[in-house]
Formats: sequence, C-alpha cells, structure tokens
Amino acid sequence: MLMLKQIRQDRKLSVPALVELSGVPRRTIQEMERRGDCRLSTAYEIAQALQINIDDLWKPPSNEQ
Repeated sequence: MLMLKQIRQDRKLSVPALVELSGVPRRTIQEMERRGDCRLSTAYEIAQALQINIDDLWKPPSNEQ
C-alpha cells in the first residue's frame, strides 16, 4: 500500500506544496493517495522531492510474514 498521504501529512505538507516540490500534477497526487498505487516513474519523482528512498513510499501488506 502506498504511504504517500501519511508521509505527506507527517511532514506537514499540503497537496499544493507537494505539487510545487515534485512537479507532479495535483490530480495525480490526489489519485495516488486515493487509490494507493501509482506508476514507478511518478513514485520516483515524489521520493526525490521528499528526499526519501522510493521503497519508503510503500508499506508491505499486514498479512505478509
């Protein structure tokens, strides 16, 4: 599951602020947060903007051991 909304909120960033940092369109960010997935290229742009590892955007499903 994509953790973008939680990461964004933890950093006290609004969607418009993340748009400004990443260059990713607002609608795309909103869809990412709603659906919980995205293209790898978009995830890379977001991770770069947040200065995190791309893997940090995902949380493994809770049923995985």
